[in-house]
Amino acid sequence: MNILITSAGRRVSLVRSFQKELKSINPYGKVFATDSNPILSAACQVADDYFQSPRLDDPTYIDSLANFCKIHNISLVIPTIDTELLDLAKNKERFEKLGINVVISSIELVEKCRDKRMIHDFFKEHHINVAKEYPKVDYKLPLFIKPFDGSRSVDTFVINTEDELTDYHIENEKLMFLEYLDQEEHDEYTCDLYYGKDHNLKCVVPRKRIEVRDGEVYKALTNNNEIVPYIKKNLNHINGAVGCLTAQFFMNKTDKSKIYGIEINPRFGGGYPLSYLAGANFSKWIINEYMLGKSIEDQFDVWESDLLMIRYDDEILVHGYKG
Repeated sequence: MNILITSAGRRVSLVRSFQKELKSINPYGKVFATDSNPILSAACQVADDYFQSPRLDDPTYIDSLANFCKIHNISLVIPTIDTELLDLAKNKERFEKLGINVVISSIELVEKCRDKRMIHDFFKEHHINVAKEYPKVDYKLPLFIKPFDGSRSVDTFVINTEDELTDYHIENEKLMFLEYLDQEEHDEYTCDLYYGKDHNLKCVVPRKRIEVRDGEVYKALTNNNEIVPYIKKNLNHINGAVGCLTAQFFMNKTDKSKIYGIEINPRFGGGYPLSYLAGANFSKWIINEYMLGKSIEDQFDVWESDLLMIRYDDEILVHGYKG
C-alpha cells in the first residue's frame, strides 16, 4: 500500500496529508515523491523516499513512472501539475493493467480543462456564467487578456486604455480577450471539489483568495457561501471527473447571485492544505476509494467555515549536499 506524488516540488503539506492518512490504516505504507531535481524539492525531502524523474517533455517520462511504481509496489499515483495530466490520462489503462490506480479524470475532461476556450463552453453547457469573450477587432475596455492554455497567471494582462494594447496582444493567437471582472466588485474563490468514482460531487470547499504569490495562494479563508449550492446545482455530476478538481469562481460582492466560472484544473491545487485542515479530507477519501474499495458518501457539511490560513516560509535542510 504505497503512494506516489508526482512532480512534488514544494507540495510538502500534500505529501504529509497522504503520509498521515495512509499510516493511520497501514503503518508500513509509504508515500514516495518524484521531481526532475528531487534534491532541491522540499516535498521529496519530507517524503518517505523519492526518485528523480525525467522532465515532463521527455518521451521516457511515463515509462520511468511505471517502472518505479512496479519496483516499489506503488498502487496509487497522485498527479499535481498541469503539463503531465493529459499524458497520465492517456496512459491510465496501462497503469491499471499493472495494478496501479492513477487518480486522474478522463482524457476528454482533461483536454477541456487545459483549454480555457473549451472550459468556457463547458461552463455554459452547465448553466454557469462566464466572462464575455471578445473578438480582437471588437472589444470593450477595460479588458482582461490571458492565454487559453496558461497557468500560474503567466502572460495575463489588464488593459485599461487603447495605448496599453500592443502588437503582441493582437498577434498572439493564444491570447484571449475577455470581459474584465473588476476585483473591486468581485471576490475571488478557489474551490476544492471532490468527485467520487461515480463522477458525482461529494464535497465543495470555497477558499477566498486573500493573497497570492507566483500563482499560489498564501493567505486564504474557507467560506461556506452561495457558491456551494450553485456548484451543487450545476456541477453535481461531471462525466469523467474523479478525485480533486480545483475550480476558480468570481462572486459579485453586492449581488451574490452573480457568480462566474473562470477555470477548472483537474488536480490538487496549491491551497488544498487549507481544505484538508478544515476537515475536507480528500486524501483519506482517495485512499478509501482507490486502495480500500470503499464508496464515498456526500461530505458537504464536514468542513469548518471561516478558517483563515496564513502561510509562511520554512526551511528544509539537506546534509552532505555537494551541488
